[in-house]
Amino acid sequence: MSTRIQGFTGRHMLLTTCAFFGVIIAVNFTMAWYASSSWSGLVVENTYVASQQFNEKAAAMKAMAASGIAGELSLKRDEIHYDIRNRDGSPADVDDVVANFKRPVGDHEDFHVVLTKLSEGRFEANHAVATGDWIVEVTSRRGGEIVMHEAVRIDTAGFGQ
Repeated sequence: MSTRIQGFTGRHMLLTTCAFFGVIIAVNFTMAWYASSSWSGLVVENTYVASQQFNEKAAAMKAMAASGIAGELSLKRDEIHYDIRNRDGSPADVDDVVANFKRPVGDHEDFHVVLTKLSEGRFEANHAVATGDWIVEVTSRRGGEIVMHEAVRIDTAGFGQ
């Protein structure tokens, strides 16, 4: 009777190595698939043109900040409110306000809404806003010229949707 003791062989090492790298490759492909399917990757249409316009936009933002005009976005159920005020707290003279709601990841739920002027410096729109994180870009104009342009990040989880 012969007993053969089989230890850790070359075949075991080959299977262990293949299993190890197989798991790493599978995880990498899974993460790459999730990354490419959940984010469009689109930040600007044309990066060259955007880079050329950067200084212009930076100067415009500095001028807006220096003007002292500030806006405040608030949500209540299916209502979107926006108040815009001068440095001294008086309502700002604005003709129209547009809000673009964008998800931080993906664009399938993004929407754009034009707010109705209720009184000087007070605007409102009726639109349901889904629960979760949003980046809201608000543009206020007077006579076709941009008075205020701001982007705020909000979480609508606590707004009683």
